[in-house]
Amino acid sequence: MQEFHDAPLAEHTTMRVGGPAQRLVVAETIDEIVDTVREVDDAEEPLLVLGGGSNLVIADSGFAGTVLKVATSGIEVESDDACGGVMVRVAAGEVWDDVVSRAVDEGWSGIEALSGIPGSAGATPVQNVGAYGQEVAQTIARVRVFDRRSQDVRTFTAAECAFTYRHSIFKAGSDFVVLDVTFQFALSELSQPIAYADLASGLGVEVGKRVPLAQAREGVLEQRRRRGMVLDASDHDTWSCGSFFTNPIMSSVRFEALTERVRAELGEDGPTPPRFADASGDVKTSAAWLIDKAGFGKGFGMPGPAALSTKHTLAVTNRGSAAASDVAALARQVRDGVHDRFGVTLVNEPVFVGHEL
Repeated sequence: MQEFHDAPLAEHTTMRVGGPAQRLVVAETIDEIVDTVREVDDAEEPLLVLGGGSNLVIADSGFAGTVLKVATSGIEVESDDACGGVMVRVAAGEVWDDVVSRAVDEGWSGIEALSGIPGSAGATPVQNVGAYGQEVAQTIARVRVFDRRSQDVRTFTAAECAFTYRHSIFKAGSDFVVLDVTFQFALSELSQPIAYADLASGLGVEVGKRVPLAQAREGVLEQRRRRGMVLDASDHDTWSCGSFFTNPIMSSVRFEALTERVRAELGEDGPTPPRFADASGDVKTSAAWLIDKAGFGKGFGMPGPAALSTKHTLAVTNRGSAAASDVAALARQVRDGVHDRFGVTLVNEPVFVGHEL
């Protein structure tokens, strides 16, 4: 276990903003994670658990407490059955895209559409990471955590995780620290059915078709690269938290009201909001579309220090010298502008630490 004091946190996040941690502990084993959490909780001090830092906007003042960076490693095949698929336990500190790459190489089908997403494996169940028609909830079998209330290690089944769109029981509070995640994959050289229209088009197939895993992965990476969603230190469009706002979900009645307001704002013959069916029976629409139509196009805010990506309106980016306050100010401007124009309040996906949006 490594320990540092007054450690800069910006270098540990993909947005590259944030002040220092009073104390930074890097834990490489489960025992080190548990011992650190117990120590901090016994002392009644603040704790921030840090994985890949892809979903955090840390305040410029930093964090007045202990930051626990989870750096555990290991991918273990627990069972391999042609009928039941393969059960794979993944340490929380594993780099998520490395996990996806391994799955594709091994013929483990079910997370190929989640290629290129930054962050750690342990963070994926927290917000039910998803993209291009897949969510980790579709393949997660179990999540093992340290329960800070009972001070015990416990295991949640997939049903107990209460997965919904970009949410889980783990995101609802700070009581649980993820230790490892067990996935159940189908054994197949083919992807799961392609569920996202743009991805299907890029792959040259119809929605619902299956393609070789490696082809699906490369197709997803190509989609993400075009949107500035694959990390590249030389490209400031990727200095971000990825999609900054979640897609709004609303009742059919509210969606019809939104459509009427859009027509009033943009004209009866103008564009109407995208409409997608949601598993709950409600309607999902596009945050990126609302942002763009509210007047915040690609590159809004350039030359910076914070601006929307030049490739995708849904990403708030650090153009190289932004502070957390700059990121928050731009995100607030976009959120409030969409609300003023269309009456929809966008919800930020990244977690703000030490400040609010």
